[in-house]
Order: sequence, then C-alpha cells, then structure tokens
Amino acid sequence: MSMMASTKNLVPSHFSFLNSNPKFTFPKTLSFSLYSNPFCITCSKKVKRRGKLRYPSEKKKLKQQQEVQVDVENRFEGIWRLSKLSVSVHKDPGKDFLGVSDALLQEIAKVLEFPVASMLPQEAFKVVRKSFDARKLQKEQKFVYTVDVDVHKLLNLEPRTWEFISELEPKVGLIEHLPQDRTSGDIMSIVHACRKSGQDATTSEHGDRNLCNGSHTNASHRKPKVAVVGSGPAGLFASLVLAEFGADVTLMERGEAVEKRGRDIGALVVRRILQEESNFCFGEGGAGTWSDGKLVTRIGRNSGSVLAVLETLVHFGAPQKILVDGKPHLGTDKLVPLLQNFRRYLEKLGVAIMFGTRVDDLLVKDKHVVGVKVSHSRDNNSHFMNQLLGYDAVVLAVGHSARDTYQMLLSHGVSLVEKDFAVGLRVEHPQELINSIQYSGLANEVQSGRGKVPVADYKVVEYVNTNAIALPSNSAPRNRSCYSFCMCPGGQVVLTSTDPSELCINGMSFSRRSSKWANAALVVTVSSKDFAALDLHGPLAGVEFQRMFERRAAAMGGGNFVVPVQTVTDFLDNKLSGTSVPSSSYRLGVKATNLHELFPSHITSSLQQSLLKFDKELPGFISSSALLHGVETRTSSPVQISRSADTYECTSLRGLYPIGEGAGYAGGIVSAAVDGMYSGFALAKSLGLFHVSIESILGKAQSAGVAKY
Repeated sequence: MSMMASTKNLVPSHFSFLNSNPKFTFPKTLSFSLYSNPFCITCSKKVKRRGKLRYPSEKKKLKQQQEVQVDVENRFEGIWRLSKLSVSVHKDPGKDFLGVSDALLQEIAKVLEFPVASMLPQEAFKVVRKSFDARKLQKEQKFVYTVDVDVHKLLNLEPRTWEFISELEPKVGLIEHLPQDRTSGDIMSIVHACRKSGQDATTSEHGDRNLCNGSHTNASHRKPKVAVVGSGPAGLFASLVLAEFGADVTLMERGEAVEKRGRDIGALVVRRILQEESNFCFGEGGAGTWSDGKLVTRIGRNSGSVLAVLETLVHFGAPQKILVDGKPHLGTDKLVPLLQNFRRYLEKLGVAIMFGTRVDDLLVKDKHVVGVKVSHSRDNNSHFMNQLLGYDAVVLAVGHSARDTYQMLLSHGVSLVEKDFAVGLRVEHPQELINSIQYSGLANEVQSGRGKVPVADYKVVEYVNTNAIALPSNSAPRNRSCYSFCMCPGGQVVLTSTDPSELCINGMSFSRRSSKWANAALVVTVSSKDFAALDLHGPLAGVEFQRMFERRAAAMGGGNFVVPVQTVTDFLDNKLSGTSVPSSSYRLGVKATNLHELFPSHITSSLQQSLLKFDKELPGFISSSALLHGVETRTSSPVQISRSADTYECTSLRGLYPIGEGAGYAGGIVSAAVDGMYSGFALAKSLGLFHVSIESILGKAQSAGVAKY
C-alpha cells in the first residue's frame, strides 16, 4: 500500500532514503517540511449534534475533553498515556510478560495512526498497567494495557512519528497527556528530596531545632521521641517516614518477628498450640502477612501516595510486577523476606524495634499523652515488665483484633464510634471449578498459577432485602449489601482466633496461588441497629457482636479449633444431609453442622439470597462441592477512633495519633500503609521536622472506608 492511500505522511523530506524503499512512494511534486501541512485524503464527516441538540452524555463528554486540552507547543514534551489497549489472549505472551510485545505495538500504532507498527521503537513505550479481562459479554478474553509514550525518546529513535504526535488529541479515559512522568519514587527518595530542597527546615540559621510547632514542646538540640505501637503496614510506614525525617522512633509490637511468628503459626497448625500474642493476627507485618498479600485498593490505584507505597515495597524486595499488575498481590512467601528487609532498613535509621512488647496503658498528663506503660508478652521476668516509657508522641497503629486496646482507650475517655462492618461465612470451591466458570475453554491455560492466564478469581456485590423475615427488632435494617471479601484463588482457609474460646477464620495464598482450592468470605453488612437488636449497646457493641458469633462457632465445631462447615446446597435447603462433606483446605479439622443456625434469621436469609444471586452471575457457584466455613467476623474494625482530619491527632487526647485499620481508617495493606505514611508526614510537621503542605507532596488523602476487596 502506498502512502498516497494513507491519511498521514511518514514525514520530513530530508529522509531521502525512503524514496528507494518500495513501501514508501511519495509524489515527486510534493515537498515536505517539518512544519508543513500534511497531505491527506479528506472524507465527508458525519454531521454532529451541536449546542442544545447535544445529549446530556455528549455535553458531559465535551466538557471533560475541554478540560484536558493540550497546548500544541507541549505535545512534544512529557508523556502521552494510552489506556484500554486490548490484546487478544491468543496473541499475548501471557500474564508474566510485562514488556511491549509485537501485538501491543500494533495496538499502539492504531492509536497513533502510524501505518507500520514494526517501525515503532519498543524502548519508547512503557507498560504501566496490565490486567486480564475475561468477561463473558465480549468476543474473546484479552489482556488490557495502559502504556506510557516517552515523546522525547520516541522522536529521537523514530523522527517520522513527529507528525503523528502533532495531531494526537486527548480523549477522556483513552488518551491523556502528562506534562511529566508521574513516577513518584519510593518514600525514602520523597523524604530525601524534601530535605535536600530545604523544605523540611528542621534547623534554624543558628542550628536550633524548631520543635515547638503544634501541640508538642521539646527541649532544643534533642530529637523528638516517638513511640509507634504496632508493626502492621500503618506502623511500618509511619515509622519509616518519621525516622527519615530524623525523629527518635521506637516501634513496639506485641507479637513476634516474622521468623519466630512463623514457628508459632506452625505450632498452631500442627499441634493446636495458640500463642495469644503471636499468631495469624499479631506479629510483624500485621494480619496481612499470613493472608493473600493483596495490594488492590479503593483509594486511587494511580495516585502518588499509592504508587509511593508500591515503589517502597519494590525497594524492599517485592517483584516489579506489582507496579504493573492490575490486581497486584504478594503472597505470604514474598511478604516474609520483604518484612525482614524493611526491618533491617529501619534499624539502620536508628529505629529501636521491640517485639513481644504489649502496650497496656497510656501515660496521660493534662489530657496529653506523655508515654506508655508496656509489658513483655512472653516472659514475666523480662526487663520490660510494667516499664513506663516517656515519649513526645504516640502513634497507635494496632490492628482490628486489638480489643484490649479499645477497652484501655475507653478508660481514658477516648472517643470511639461504632462503625459498620461485615460478617458471614467463608465459601470454598475447587479452583478448577472457578477457572471453568470464569474462563470456560481457557481454563486449561491456568496450570496452577504457571500458565498464560492468572488463576481465576471473582468479586461479586449484591443487595438483598429481608422483608419476608420476622426481625428481632423493628430497628434492624431491612436492606443490606452482600459481597465477596478477600477472595483467595489457589489458597487455603486459616484460623485467625486470638482467644482459645473463640473461632474465626480468614483466607491466605502463596505467591503462585497453586493450591487446588479457591476461597472467599461471603459477608453481609451489619450496623449498630443489628447490635441493638441483640441488646448490645455502647462503643464496643460491634466487638461484642463479633465475640458472640465467634464463641457460637467454636461451640458448634466442638472445640479444639475445629471449624463448623456445611455444603452450599444444604445451607440453602436448611438441612444437613450427613456428616460427610467435601475436602477442605483448613488443616485443623472440620465438622458438618447446621450453619443456618449460626446467625440470626435475617442475616442467614441475606446470605442465602446472596448465594442465589451470585449463582446467576457465576453459573455453577452453587455446587455440592462448595463448602461453607464458619465464621468470618473480622472484615474491618468495628470502631473508629476520632481524630483530626488535618493533623491525624486524636480529638480526645493530644499527643496520640490513631492510624490504620485498627483505628478505622483503612481496609487492606495498601490503604493502611498510605494512612501510616500520611500520618508520619503530619506528625513530622507537628514536631517541626518539616513545614510544607502534606498535600503538595503526596496529594490529598482519600479514605478507604469499609474494605470490600
């Protein structure tokens, strides 16, 4: 095909070698200049609606397009981001390939309207997002890409693309111009840049520290002392930021380091020995360490704060893939060495890390927290038993299972607000069944996590009503949402109890997701109205609600951490067919039980209705091989600790900074880490360690709300 039939030229005339190439024949009478108008074939255009004739959707789209107009002189600077580039699964190298394939180049060429894709230099393009789309409504499954085009590099390597870039126009959701690369770098580089540019201004011209900003007053020439309680994502990232800014940080964790914690979990799984301070919930890394390690978030996947967290995880050993994968996850086997690297870096910064150390009380003077009372959780003869330690500020980054901490806060008059969360059961299917439901004929490409496509997962949300059910109280909600939570493809069901008299479970996966089972929590939202219906009142009513059903589940299982189970079909029919049930990944034993007797009737009805709706979305979900496990109660914190939106300081006690999932401000690894990072900057500013706007560095903070992932 000659260029006479193209709508664009391949460009400047000084590329004389093109005249000898039979692929590119230009009319000799045409002269080309870098700034000349292109030769083109014009076609009649479809008449567009204008003015008042436009539909509301067209007006909205036009307004969005006008907001993203790019000046011509800037087209050749920065980055062009191309989104929703689709490559058939049969043409793509597969889920583990993160480069630019020939098939992807073809899609890029279509957007640029460049006629020969093979002439585009792969080095000029960077894949920033890759996800797998297996929706049934489309003709075939495909990988969907977001690609950044480095304009400077592209023009240097292939100058003939100049004219095509010159006519590129932004399209909402498809083509976006970025004045500069949005790569934010890890947290360490962000803080270092602040300090290098003098934005932090930690010292005056005479070298005196300004530590009197905000509610904290410190003697000059002394680092501010900060205690961070809890080594989950929020606590780790808060410690990192504060230590990088020069604070004297002590990180306290009631559980053990991952090496010792792993042995304690092994003793639980093999010998049923529960260490109440070192288990699936408590210990280095928080509850997410022995989970699926999901890095999905609802607070903005492309936001600078989220990217900074992911870049930091990569710095400490996470695979580069998490920066690109549409549904990034790590798995426990990747999290353990990452946390070890994180710990070593903190120690190099001078952070004192105290494992096996529980904070039993706050030291308060004139409504101001001045320190903590700690005890060693494993050794009564420890040096730390009942020790009183003074600090300028205390960052409270406990998890949502730290119920004793909530009780302690109440004793100091701290404002705790009831928060909605969700409870339910964990459903487990054979992974091959989920692969077949989601991928149909492509299911054989999964190959236990080693194949071309990801191990199949699902995420479903439905709304149900219980109008036909007699409720225990007129105040109980009639409508509620039901959803799948913490879906673990190729995973296993694990025990997350922190008390031998209680039974609650969760799911976990390793990085390859190669188990033969798939599990997810099937949960319904509950609120203060549900608690009141059971005569549970006060700030900790949600905690007592959780305890009630965890103890009931333990009794139904017969004790010794045996989990009560029931097939999905029997649960829907309100019957128990027999004692024989499908095999389960739960290693401490299961017992066939009437799970429809576990919850109040309106919650059970909601779960049953949601199963029926899920099966319409995922035909085959209701199966005799699907097994329900009880009980899942700790989906998110049942309380929220009131704090200032700007300073992150507790509204009841000065000098206390409640953060993360346990405080009710996050849901998942990434959102907790982001909350810890923002709080670290906020406290550093309050301590006088830096003085600029937090938003100018990280952007505006977004709330995670109740986790639904």
